[in-house]
Amino acid sequence: MLLELKHIYKNYFQDKIVIPVLKDINLKVDEGEYLAIMGPSGSGKTTLMNIIGCLDRPTEGEYILEGRSIVNYSENGLSDVRLNTLGFVFQSFNLLPKQTALDNVALPLSYAGIPPKKRREIAFKALQRVGLQDRVKFRPNQLSGGQQQRVAIARALVNNPKIILADEPTGALDSRSGVQVMRLFKELNKDGVTVIMITHDANIASHAKRVVKIFDGRISEDHDDSLNGNMEGEIAGGRLI
Repeated sequence: MLLELKHIYKNYFQDKIVIPVLKDINLKVDEGEYLAIMGPSGSGKTTLMNIIGCLDRPTEGEYILEGRSIVNYSENGLSDVRLNTLGFVFQSFNLLPKQTALDNVALPLSYAGIPPKKRREIAFKALQRVGLQDRVKFRPNQLSGGQQQRVAIARALVNNPKIILADEPTGALDSRSGVQVMRLFKELNKDGVTVIMITHDANIASHAKRVVKIFDGRISEDHDDSLNGNMEGEIAGGRLI
């Protein structure tokens, strides 16, 4: 098992009013899974992704990653987890506009202390992996939306993360580019990368091997195609029944 969330709650506070967002989330993800977390706006899916991605902390509960409980890690400890274990892909790409594709992809390696020449070599291989070896010197405004997202995926891959977290990765793309990006995620998953994708779109979620539905801060369904063919059921406390 790669990660496990146990009885996760997340509350926000507004003018001393408690706003519950996540309510008793229990979730297990094995290494090599391709999981979509699907729900409508306001369901808590992005908050859940932020907790899995160590961008936010739960109000209550336990998060076990690679056999270690990380819920009480320091900010530096969580930063190390993000750098070495996780890769992020966002809807808006989050590329630096004045930097080339190669420089954008190499950026996380600078935080890891990799020398410049080695950074460029690794970044080039990542761009090759997503089919953009001929666009290394292009800046974001010289690339299509689909190409920008592939640069973002390459950037997420440079540190060889165990998990790719993708938040609405096709939301800013046309349908053709979206298909290309989803095909790339499938290929990465075949190579052994665990993919966790956040989406509100059932068509996009259908590309994953497992779909977890979240509604009103709770997991309502867990549909795993790898279990007895196409097996779907209601769940209680995050477990299939």
